Amino acid sequence: MTGELQREGLASDERFTEMLVRARRTRGFGPLRIKKELQEKGVAGELIADRLDMSDREWLTEIRRVRQKKFGVKQPKNFAERARQARFLHYRGFTHDQIRSAFGRDE
Repeated sequence: MTGELQREGLASDERFTEMLVRARRTRGFGPLRIKKELQEKGVAGELIADRLDMSDREWLTEIRRVRQKKFGVKQPKNFAERARQARFLHYRGFTHDQIRSAFGRDE
């Protein structure tokens, strides 16, 4: 069945990877978490690198959207609140540079 689907172009690793990246990104997950999930599902490293650009500037828009949805538009008032928000974003799979940018640095 799978071989037949692949021959007809209805099932492929490329298509699966694109769909998973889009779905997870829409749900607010970052590139590190998506990459880990793809690796766990057995997707080839070259395909992951091709479809998941960690340096894409759109990740900055995405991380800001995720942070604002969870914590609101105001920046954290103190170090403890900033650390709490950073832990959440790290859990979601964003890089340290992306997290730093979510707090208004590296514009």
